[in-house]
Amino acid sequence: MAEPATELQAPSSTARAMEFEQPLTESMRTFLRIELLHQQALFHAEDPTELSARAAVSSLLEVLTILGRGDVRAEIIKELKRQGEILTSFTRQPGVDPARLQGLVDDVQKLRDRLTDSGPQFIHPLKECNFLNAIKHRSSIPGGTCKFDLPDYGYWLRLPDEERTKQFQEWLEIIRPVCDAVTQVLWLTREANQPTEQTAIQGMYQHNMGHRLQPNLVRIVLSAAGGIYPEISAGKHRFTVRFVKWQGIDLRPVQVDRDVRFLLALC
Repeated sequence: MAEPATELQAPSSTARAMEFEQPLTESMRTFLRIELLHQQALFHAEDPTELSARAAVSSLLEVLTILGRGDVRAEIIKELKRQGEILTSFTRQPGVDPARLQGLVDDVQKLRDRLTDSGPQFIHPLKECNFLNAIKHRSSIPGGTCKFDLPDYGYWLRLPDEERTKQFQEWLEIIRPVCDAVTQVLWLTREANQPTEQTAIQGMYQHNMGHRLQPNLVRIVLSAAGGIYPEISAGKHRFTVRFVKWQGIDLRPVQVDRDVRFLLALC
């Protein structure tokens, strides 16, 4: 990504950048949610404490809920195919590193093959796990996974860290083909276009998308130093960005009344 732009005042070279994303398709919305939950599961799985183990299991169960809605696997395979075709089309373009490009094409194909080989019932072992199903059922109740509600869960949480971690990694391995593929798809999507500097007049910016250009993701980068953030509303043919001023948790944000410079990428 290029250096972040901020409001009309000259940004500091050390200003911390903030990135905001808005999915423009339902499949992209699903991919972003899987990415977040997978990252949370991996993060908490590294911590040996009981509370982190609970958080890791909760994230895993949310991923399973998403994967149980529609054929997410087929959507990812379709997107991998599309990304592979895009990469292959770059073969004859000048300035392209053929070795690196071929490496990306091979990575996409391997992920696609692995996801295809996993079969449509790849999450069946997790869906049929009575232990996880009991936790999932009780999770709909506030505090429903307390030790007195689920003594077997309480016992599992007290197992030696190595044993509990090994079991959790086995669960993660089942959804890994999907999560690895989503990670690659999102990386390729984000890298598809470099951001350009734009200006929101009096805090408002609207972009009309052409019939040929159908991006999947809007990315906005700006400096955290300005105390503002974007609210993005998107439709099929256009999206609007309204920059608002953060006023703390007790006050509603207000739209800024001055021009705002920011970086925009349509991916």
